[in-house]
Amino acid sequence: MFGKLLPREGNFFELFNQHADHIVEGARAFMAMIENYTDLPERERQAAAVDVAERQADKVTAEVNRLLHKTFITPLDREQIHGLINAMDDILDLLQDATETMTLYDVRRMTEETLRLGELSARCCERVQHVVSLLPRISEPSAAEAAIKTCEEIDHLESDADRVMRAAMSKLFREEPDTRELIKLKAIYEMLESITDRCEDVANLIEGIVLENS
Repeated sequence: MFGKLLPREGNFFELFNQHADHIVEGARAFMAMIENYTDLPERERQAAAVDVAERQADKVTAEVNRLLHKTFITPLDREQIHGLINAMDDILDLLQDATETMTLYDVRRMTEETLRLGELSARCCERVQHVVSLLPRISEPSAAEAAIKTCEEIDHLESDADRVMRAAMSKLFREEPDTRELIKLKAIYEMLESITDRCEDVANLIEGIVLENS
């Protein structure tokens, strides 16, 4: 009887999906910002959209942590839930940091490498959204297989971003004559590559959850 009175499950999977949606919203706004960087009103509009996505995601994170304290039986291990929502939150924090850094550093132009790293980051974020959507069915072999495959795709995208960043750094130090511009772009490249690292952190956590539940 006592067990029936205790809060069970909560809506953790739905909250994960909401957060993942905000990650993709933020990533797409970030891409739109750097693609339209010379259009100041559009750049500011998209930067504001990144901020909105980050704030909405923070609310979801707070709700997950609140639910953890009041839910007796959770669908995943408590540490896994806590680790996963915080790892997801790190992605959007970095997207917001990159957006703010471009403004604070007064970055004047977008390089091909910035756009390429932005694209890889956005694709990683979309794959995170997909793998998170599979979590409610993770005990099903087909969903578990699809989740592992998506985690591998995220790993490949992270490796691609790492290669692009190394090539971008090499080119920057060989060809950029303006020291201030070099410092700005180096910081941006590292931040964008870090977004894919955080996506990989999420993939690694979910891969562990899949293996534990299969």
